Amino acid sequence: MDGGRRVLHVTSECAPLVKTGGLGDVVGALPAALRATGTDARVLIPGYASVLAIVGPERIVLPDVGPFGDVRLAMGTLPHGVPVIAIDAPELYVRPGGPYVDADGQEFKDNAWRFALLGCVAAHIAERGLEGWKPHVVHAHDWQAGLTPAYLKWWGKHHVPCVVTIHNLAYQGAFSPDLVTAVGLPAAAYDMHGVEFYGRFSFLKAALYYADAITTVSPTYAWEIQRPLGGMGLEGLLSYRSGSLHGIVNGIDEDAWDPATDALLPATYSVSDLSGKQASKAELQRALGLEVRADAPVFGTVARFTWQKGLDLVAEVIPRLLSRGAQVAIVGSGDHAEESRWHGIAAAYPGKVGVYVGFDERMAHLIEAGSDAFLMPSRFEPCGMNQMYSQRYGTPPIVRRTGGLADTVVDAQPEAVARGAATGFVFDAPTAGDLMESCDRALAALRDPGAWGRITRAGMQRDFSWRESARRYLTVYDTVCASLPF
Repeated sequence: MDGGRRVLHVTSECAPLVKTGGLGDVVGALPAALRATGTDARVLIPGYASVLAIVGPERIVLPDVGPFGDVRLAMGTLPHGVPVIAIDAPELYVRPGGPYVDADGQEFKDNAWRFALLGCVAAHIAERGLEGWKPHVVHAHDWQAGLTPAYLKWWGKHHVPCVVTIHNLAYQGAFSPDLVTAVGLPAAAYDMHGVEFYGRFSFLKAALYYADAITTVSPTYAWEIQRPLGGMGLEGLLSYRSGSLHGIVNGIDEDAWDPATDALLPATYSVSDLSGKQASKAELQRALGLEVRADAPVFGTVARFTWQKGLDLVAEVIPRLLSRGAQVAIVGSGDHAEESRWHGIAAAYPGKVGVYVGFDERMAHLIEAGSDAFLMPSRFEPCGMNQMYSQRYGTPPIVRRTGGLADTVVDAQPEAVARGAATGFVFDAPTAGDLMESCDRALAALRDPGAWGRITRAGMQRDFSWRESARRYLTVYDTVCASLPF
């Protein structure tokens, strides 16, 4: 590729403006990595209050956007220099709560309309251009942008290729079939060879059926979703489209996640001088009400309180971890019942289990730096970012062998430790027994300074940058554009 492509990323999240998980991190970093190659990557996003805060007062009117009529757009620039196009529709996007749910955690009843608008605007920009700029490729992310290729298919006059990335197949955007024509698609689109999925109108099914290429965020996850256990009902379609399905591991922001320069830590450190890590451990223990003890192994995690993340397995092994002199540090939020449960667990083990409910960037960094090992026993994990952060911070992760965790963590088998390749501890079954066995392996390695040093150094020296991932995305763009005259 000559670096001259123009790519429009269509997304409902983009860090640091709005983020609920890995999707926001990816779209916050990938366009910038692409621009470093000479690619003109831009982002289209709903105009939430946090997004409108970075754009100027001028508005562009995009006329006659299907059933949505005239739509106002605002232009701005993300902190890392990526141009952003915001849909200025405050009646849809400026409201209390998150991007998908209200302040009580209930999904907005008009989510189908809110995100159909996102896909419709993307397709119109792809077709018509915007102020002289027209993308060669549209890159739609997750179900929220899933109608983009459907609109391009059904009323596009030109073939503008669309790449769709699955960040998490569990979230599919399923709505009443009555909405198909309401959002501007023809009734014929509601078909098993189209947007219909078990009697519902599925935005993600639309994305996977109509996209020119599909990517997901790790090779192992790409394999898993073509099988019944991981396919969430879409395994047949994904298997059928396997020739257009690519697994590309996410990168991480190496500037934001670097223990040698991290301003959120009480002391910085590096692979050549780990002395500052102890200061983070002590600060983490103080912040979560743990006994401040350098000799107590700290097992930490940052996660959403959902079944996917396997925190129920962590809760089950806590008595055994504490019996071995360890402490547990948890930062997370999600299901209200689970939040209450974790408050109760912390109260039951004062000074030994610390829980912070909510998301706080400083606490997330403290967990990565101050823990001795990082717990990530996910039942499924498309890619995961925290296992990469923890390796970079000299905090070996303990992970289940699934999705991106399998692709990014090298298990500490004796031979791998001896040759300096091991970076963490990997187990197979989503059971408390298998998790505890890996925790015991980690504790044994921690008691062996030579082995632990080899594991932490190997992790800190790995390249998790976006450079290689961006190169692979460019190859996908090249493939879908191969027959087009650029």
